[in-house]
Amino acid sequence: MSFMFLFLCGLVSYILSNKHFLVMLVSLEVMVLSVYMLMFFYFVQFSSESLLNMVYLSMSVCEGALGLALLVVLIRTHGMDMVMIFDNLW
Repeated sequence: MSFMFLFLCGLVSYILSNKHFLVMLVSLEVMVLSVYMLMFFYFVQFSSESLLNMVYLSMSVCEGALGLALLVVLIRTHGMDMVMIFDNLW
């Protein structure tokens, strides 16, 4: 039950904090980790094979690395991590 609460907190913070890119990445990682912990305890409880956990964890690490790379590129090109500076691109 606490994993659902953690996921919903991450989702609410992702929706409400669309000002800074770093805060959006952190809330996305909270959601990913809550889903991972839910899957981990599910597989432990039912004695299933946890290969899917390793695949999910490797995909979430790749997602985190890609997000940090985008953050670095954004800061190097624009000097800040404000998402609202992209309004002129739409």
